[in-house]
Parts: sequence; structure tokens; C-alpha cells
Amino acid sequence: MPPRSNVLQGCFVNAPWYDLKGRLLDLVLEYRLQPEIGLEGTCLYDEDIGEFTRIKKLLDDRGLQCTLHAPFIDLAPGSLDPYILAKSQDKLRRAIKLAAIFQPRSIVCHLQYEENKHGYFFDRWLAQSLATWRMLADQAAAVGARIMLENTYETTPDIHRMVLTELQHPAIGFCLDVGHVTAFARGSWQDWLPAMLPWLGQLHLHDNSGQKDQHLAPGLGSFDFPGLFHFLKQQDCHPIITLEPHSQEDLWQAIAYFERTGLLTGF
Repeated sequence: MPPRSNVLQGCFVNAPWYDLKGRLLDLVLEYRLQPEIGLEGTCLYDEDIGEFTRIKKLLDDRGLQCTLHAPFIDLAPGSLDPYILAKSQDKLRRAIKLAAIFQPRSIVCHLQYEENKHGYFFDRWLAQSLATWRMLADQAAAVGARIMLENTYETTPDIHRMVLTELQHPAIGFCLDVGHVTAFARGSWQDWLPAMLPWLGQLHLHDNSGQKDQHLAPGLGSFDFPGLFHFLKQQDCHPIITLEPHSQEDLWQAIAYFERTGLLTGF
């Protein structure tokens, strides 16, 4: 394993909940990794609240902050089916409720918009989506947290811009996932910035070849990291940064890349 890195002082690292409390815990504490805690699966239903509190105390004892990554698989926060909508909203409310314990820098959520599905009834989807996010943003604000809506399968920034413009809520912003820009939108960061700059509060950093969402270390795919960070520095924009490798090897390579390039200096 590499020595402790200054790169880690200014960013977060994805850590699914069950991995964080299990196989990753010693690694997180030893190397002072600030986790973005993934809440996928059933932990929001069957985990003892004491376990969340225990992990929070371990992080606090080492001066480590965290972010939360709300669940998204199978959820439909803009659903027109009231039963599916209720289950989706309930699970997201459970995630935001944890902010009272973890005091995260952000809570990353997903619009779950897919043009080839929701485009056929867009106005109704948009109205329901706005109602959901307004409710969740109010809940986040009440516990001193802020939601970041991440791009996933959206191919342009239009939907996020529309939702955020309509909401105009201080407890909700935008998370640019650069790997999804390449793999799903099949574009570049220039397609999303400066359009989303007024709401940009967080970055998810990983790389891929443009064919699939590989979650490689930056520098191992085709994304233009130097161009992105040059632009952000020009704009004096300093979003929260999360590294999203899906293996320890890619994590060490991500750290090495940013140490070598110095791109995170000042962030």
C-alpha cells in the first residue's frame, strides 16, 4: 500500500456501507480516507441505528468527515405510480434522515431520468419529480444537509438545469459525475459546464474508455481531467470532490495520478 497522501485530505472516497463497516474499515481509519458512504441495499431498513452511530464516532475520533450517497437502484422519484413513488420517497427520506447522525458534507441523489422512457410523459414526470425533490430538500435543510443531484443516464444537462432552476432551493445542488459524462452521455465536460456551473457543488471522479462505466482511476481512460480542473480554477469554483474507483488498485492509481499532476492543488 502507498504512504498516506496529501491528496486524501481534500477529497472523499466511495465506500458502500457494508464494506465500510467490514473489510474497508481498517483501511479507512489507517489511511485517513474520508468516505462517501453508499446506502444501497437494505441497510436503511435493517441496520441498527447504533451501528451508524458507532461508525460516525470512529470517523470523528480521527477527524474524518464524510458524504452520503443515497440509494438509486430500482427507485423512481418521479414515478407516476403512487405505490412505487411512495416506496422511492420513503427510502430516500431514510437516507436523508441519517444526515442527523453523520453530518455529511453532502448527500448525493439521482434524478433517475431516462429520455427513452420518461420522454413520452415528460410533463407529468417533471411535476412529480419536482414535488419529490422539493420535499426532500426541505427535509435536508431541516437537518443542515445539502442534496447534490448527480447525472447518470441523462445525455444532456437540460433536465438537471430545468429541475434546479425550478426548485431554486438552497439545500440542493448538482454533482457532475465525469465518468457518466463519457460513458452514458458520450460527450465531454464542456457539454455540462459552464451550463451547470451555478449549481455545481460536487464532482465524482473516475475514468473509462467511453464504452462502459468502468470506474477506472483517472488517467486510465479518455476523460479530460486537466481541462476540467483548469476551467474550475479559472472560475474560482471549488466543489466537493469524491474519488469513485471500484477497486483498491484503482484507488491507489487515482491518488498517484493526482499527486503526479497536482490537479487537486487548491481544492
